[in-house]
Amino acid sequence: MTTTLDNGILTGSDAGPVPAFTVLPAGRRELDALHALRREVFVGEQGVFDHSDRDEVDEDPRTVSLVALATDGQVLGGVRVHPALRGADIGWWRGSRLAVAASARAGLGVGAALVRAACVHAEAAGALRFDATVQTQNVPLFTRLGWSTHEPVDLHGRPHRRLEWPVARVRRLVAATKQPLGGLLVSLTRPGEGFLGDDGAPVPGSDLVAACDAIVPAMVERDPEWAGWCSVLVNLNDLFAMGAAPVGLLDAVAARDASFARRVLRGLADAAAAYDVAVLGGHTQLGVPAALSVTALGRTDRPVPGGGGRAGQRLSLTADLGGGWRPGYTGAQWDSTSHRTPAELRALREVVPALRPAAAKDVSMAGVVGTTGMLAEASGCRAVLDVADVVKPAAATTGDWLTCFPGFAMVTADARPADLPGFVSHARCGELVEGSGVGLRWPDGVVTEAVGAVTGLGPAA
Repeated sequence: MTTTLDNGILTGSDAGPVPAFTVLPAGRRELDALHALRREVFVGEQGVFDHSDRDEVDEDPRTVSLVALATDGQVLGGVRVHPALRGADIGWWRGSRLAVAASARAGLGVGAALVRAACVHAEAAGALRFDATVQTQNVPLFTRLGWSTHEPVDLHGRPHRRLEWPVARVRRLVAATKQPLGGLLVSLTRPGEGFLGDDGAPVPGSDLVAACDAIVPAMVERDPEWAGWCSVLVNLNDLFAMGAAPVGLLDAVAARDASFARRVLRGLADAAAAYDVAVLGGHTQLGVPAALSVTALGRTDRPVPGGGGRAGQRLSLTADLGGGWRPGYTGAQWDSTSHRTPAELRALREVVPALRPAAAKDVSMAGVVGTTGMLAEASGCRAVLDVADVVKPAAATTGDWLTCFPGFAMVTADARPADLPGFVSHARCGELVEGSGVGLRWPDGVVTEAVGAVTGLGPAA
């Protein structure tokens, strides 16, 4: 059930000089002072409540109260930031009970500072949606800060508006990883063949599929064995997304010396052995900055395109939720593979063929949302993801999971029921519709805009 909460902004005349302040999470003393201030405002001044404004949100251990604390220790104002729903946190957060002391209502910007701080805290907590219900006369403050206005709401006999903060996490990720591709690759693409922007490329005149991925140089320098492992992982996932069985790998390794190159190749060799894929050859260069790329070859007579979806088809996410965050990459890389047995890793190649989808994409640098957008864009559609239905590890926030590299995860359109490996989770979690971009649909039916066109490559056919 969705619980609608109100929050009020106070206005009034300046009661005298106001000291400088800092916004920070409330400790016990500050929280007691904030509760007293909220009672003064919402019960005494506004008459919104008869006796107390305290509710179940105050008892939720996930709720954080931010306070504007003057240099002399006085609490000038505060706001609550918390999940919008009881139960599991699905990435929908809310701000409420914004109150400012009478002595701090003009000239200092206490209310605006608290609102900004609430936005920062919500995004840091993994929110992909952050909203508030605000008294109508206070809407201009929020719109000046970049909030969007939505439907009117009547609370306690007073007119309010539902407002949304435009969480830009997915857009920032897409801009950093995928958005430039359309302009960069325009001279290399061949539209109309049905495989534009795919994870791999069918080799004309054969049943071969080729895939090629490079590892970020900073990651090679920081964690060379893991980089070597991932160079195999990401390329095989590309083949798996197209329903191809791997044939072999070619690697290109650059390193400052033989010792460092040996560490990279150790990780690569371990992964190749675990997945039972031969390293056919490659190139090694020493005395240069670290770099690593791998090309993978696979076979299938029926490659699954990334752009084969159509409006009206259901979207699904199939993922290995086992493992945990890679040390040093919390919130960015979920390691679901290094603890798996060779038999389990080899079983992953059968997932997409078993699902027989119209379209499939391997979730990689753009995360679940960005990758879904790539599938939709190549299919000439818009994607709507039902956030609460996305399979997710308990140890990951929704914001992190939908924007990280997840180890093994496939977005598919029109997937059939299938007998999948027992350690793999699968669920329908959205649909393709007419339009463009990706919307996130929440339990109250609201759809927030996550991102527009991801690559700029356009439809595959």
